[in-house]
Amino acid sequence: MFLVKNLKYNRIKVCLPKKEFSSLRTASVQTNERPSPDKVLKDIAKYVHETPITSSLALDTARLCFLDTLGCGLAALKFKQARNIIKPIVPGTIVPNGTKVLGTSYVMDPVKGSFAIGTLIRWLDYNDCWLAAEWGHPSDNLGGILAVADHLSRLNKATRGKSGKQFLVKDVLDAMIKAHEIQGIIALENSFNKVGLDHVVLVKVATAAVVSKMLGLSQEQTIEVLSQAFVDGQSLRTYRHAPNTGSRKSWAAGDAVSRAVNLAYLVKNANVGTIPSVLTAKTWGFYDVLFKGKPLTFQQRSEYGSYVMENILFKISFPAEFHAQTAVEAAVKAYNVLGEQAKSFKDIKSIRIRTQEAAMRIIDKSGPLYNYADRDHCIQYMIAVPLITGNLTAADYSDEVASNHEIDNLRSKMYCIEDTQLSQDYHDPDKRSIGNALLIELNDGTQLDEIFVEYPVGHKFRREEGIPLLLDKFQRHLREHFVGSPDKVDVIMNESLKTNFLNMPIDSYMDLFTEE
Repeated sequence: MFLVKNLKYNRIKVCLPKKEFSSLRTASVQTNERPSPDKVLKDIAKYVHETPITSSLALDTARLCFLDTLGCGLAALKFKQARNIIKPIVPGTIVPNGTKVLGTSYVMDPVKGSFAIGTLIRWLDYNDCWLAAEWGHPSDNLGGILAVADHLSRLNKATRGKSGKQFLVKDVLDAMIKAHEIQGIIALENSFNKVGLDHVVLVKVATAAVVSKMLGLSQEQTIEVLSQAFVDGQSLRTYRHAPNTGSRKSWAAGDAVSRAVNLAYLVKNANVGTIPSVLTAKTWGFYDVLFKGKPLTFQQRSEYGSYVMENILFKISFPAEFHAQTAVEAAVKAYNVLGEQAKSFKDIKSIRIRTQEAAMRIIDKSGPLYNYADRDHCIQYMIAVPLITGNLTAADYSDEVASNHEIDNLRSKMYCIEDTQLSQDYHDPDKRSIGNALLIELNDGTQLDEIFVEYPVGHKFRREEGIPLLLDKFQRHLREHFVGSPDKVDVIMNESLKTNFLNMPIDSYMDLFTEE
């Protein structure tokens, strides 16, 4: 190799002998032609903009889901940490025509309002659930839906129809059905937890889709919003699993819906741009970077409708991670059986928990439990408490209750085994069971009959039994929050059960839930 200097132009040229040319490669030139948006994005946007909701079952179920979710949000306000997390960043801030946060006097912009409402409704892990290859809580999307609907309705009234839009309760329920469907259908066959991602990625995607239409965006702009939601940073599941389980799992959904609403407003206000192959781009796309190169699959159900809302699971009896709902119900039955035999938890030698693979992966936990979030994701803890007291409430995850050494002593006597049939039935689209069975051996060698509960009371197969209990749960949460205001509770219940409830302006309804 030698250098040749051109003094006139002050350039240096590198000259290589011919024998060295063989070691050089010609760089491949990448084309910069924009592809058509990924099919997943187009399918979701088409569903949101073009598919009407015609299922009366879905609408009736959405109404129950809406009430239950609001009740859970009120119940979360009992807890200081939840109250502190949702506070305005600048104390005393009141946004003109802003979103009213249920159970408080806060009036926020719709992004911060989404975080506050989304955090409250998820805090206790007590609202509805969807179990498939990926699990999650589709009602989390209500945080974004309600915040936007409430703000736009107030803006509409303040400007006498020149800005915003008047949303009715039915509009909110329709949006809930579609958000449930998007999150739930993607979750059927696609496990984000197996690649270490948290299910709130689907909350962000579903909320982004439905909120974009609520804001008046076009179908093409919804694709734009969706592409931004998928390219956005996705949460790791670290905070849901030992040894790092913590309270972030209680506000992760609030974070997801607030991000979704923020992205929708960015598209509305600034046209931030579509990333058409956000999923499929080689090297840089979601599939290659975060999903081990595998595309999302939709073999069970290739079209979006209202299937998820029609089959949603309600948490009615216990504020417990859903894979343990039937285990807790079995534990309450065992408590009664022991009592009938003049026995108690102190007479127990061992407990075999026959369960599904998902439960073993998520909530089978030994060793110390450090906080509320640790305890409500430990199947042994959720069984031990009702075996001791006969029930399980949100307060039972507190440090005060957990200090009872009898709980950990009883936990140490339990062990989980997977029943492959239960795992199969868990994924069966015609069953979607969440079975658990307890086999208890006593210190004297007596073995009680195994107590098996296949479907929780909130399951579709037990819907007739569950609806009155769900409404009782809603009323209980109202009474516990609006203490000393029985008239207010009566007004909310009466309005919620009226035949024309669906035609009520959503901001007028939410005014009933706010503190002066």
